[in-house]
Amino acid sequence: MTNRNHSQRIALVTGASGGMGRATAAMLAAEHGMKVFMLARNREKGQAAVDYVNRKSGRGDAELVLCDLASFASIREAAAELANRTSHLDVLVNNAGVITLKREETADGFERQLGVNHLGHYLLTGLLLPLLRQSQSARIVNVSSGAHKIGTMDYGDPGMSKSFTVWRAYSRSKIANIWFTKELARRLSGTGIPVYALHPGVVSTDIGVNRNTGFGALVHKLMRPFFQTAEQGSATAVFLASAAESEIGGKSGDYFYKLKPIAVSQLAASADEAGRFWSWSEQATRFTYSV
Repeated sequence: MTNRNHSQRIALVTGASGGMGRATAAMLAAEHGMKVFMLARNREKGQAAVDYVNRKSGRGDAELVLCDLASFASIREAAAELANRTSHLDVLVNNAGVITLKREETADGFERQLGVNHLGHYLLTGLLLPLLRQSQSARIVNVSSGAHKIGTMDYGDPGMSKSFTVWRAYSRSKIANIWFTKELARRLSGTGIPVYALHPGVVSTDIGVNRNTGFGALVHKLMRPFFQTAEQGSATAVFLASAAESEIGGKSGDYFYKLKPIAVSQLAASADEAGRFWSWSEQATRFTYSV
């Protein structure tokens, strides 16, 4: 069903089946009255998260959108489905993130962490721009990480087929989020659609725990008392998604932590590097933004 009610703000949250994604969706729905589309790849987990959010809000208007961010075809299908289900989109929260302990590839042949954490969101955001433009006050929020500080991009081995380590791959995907944010902010300048990135802090979720072997679960359990809850980790994303522009205190392209803009690494701040990486992303996805 197409939603044509512009009085209620409409959000899409990726990676919404659990952790920070589910918490973000729940807070946007329950505390800020938004209708939330929740993007997830697993129908059962995704529907359980939708039911949770609907209980929290008491409205029952949250909806599941099935999508695998590791598949360009799946992303295109999800974007087309959204265009049939809503006339506009006010908030896009690119929250989904994966950590793989060994080198894995997406359906399209890219190293999985860069493929899901960046390329999937690059394509999804571009496909959803027409819906965002129909909003009277849209914004895009990208969840990055302090891990970006050690992130680099080797254009000679973008697939990390010669040399893979989990933290090199993850930190690369997180500096990618910041380059994407800064270059998209530059391209959207003057459109009234700001773009923000954020570091959620160290959050207690299942990211990094191997579902098959359980590797990482014991360390995770031992460290849990020192982690933030998913709700605490989602606070900055929810703030950037819901606060009035005058309250945010930063500008489009900024990187936030604990509700405030903070500096990024010198490499992440480079406009030249952001532009070069954008060009690589265009070629990788075979998708050019119409801005």
